[in-house]
Amino acid sequence: MRAVRTQQNTAPFVRLFGRYLREQGLPITQQRELVAEVVFSTDRHLSVDEIEETLRAGGERIGKATIYRTLDLLVRSQLVEEHDFGEGFKRYEHRLSPQPVHEHLICTECGGVWEFRSTEVEKIEERVAREYAFRPTRHKLEIYGLCEPCREAGAEIPYEGLTCPIETV
Repeated sequence: MRAVRTQQNTAPFVRLFGRYLREQGLPITQQRELVAEVVFSTDRHLSVDEIEETLRAGGERIGKATIYRTLDLLVRSQLVEEHDFGEGFKRYEHRLSPQPVHEHLICTECGGVWEFRSTEVEKIEERVAREYAFRPTRHKLEIYGLCEPCREAGAEIPYEGLTCPIETV
């Protein structure tokens, strides 16, 4: 098995995934472990294409169908979260980072994603949960707009408000 280069030690996370697979009665394959290593090796939000490119750069040839099936298992294991940022495909990020609770800023022009943490959002969640006697398990906040480099390059947010069908001029 050729090692995929990683930015951090992924072994504990891959072992957790292996434990999940064993509990489900599923085989622990080399391909599944390699896909998991790629996802656990970064704090980026990876697409299937990016995962495939990383594997190929490491000398691995794993088909997209195997990558998709492995990602489905990783999401079901709750070790990885699936995101749809409106790009026409999904992105994946592992939930075992030093900052597991965070929000996202998504640039609609370049597709960039920035993470941030907000104590104010956490306080709102706590207050609303108390008010409605609700016990939250997770939340998601995504803010869409234009990043500074895209605005500086001339990108604009198209106005999509209501229009009057009768000319008023």
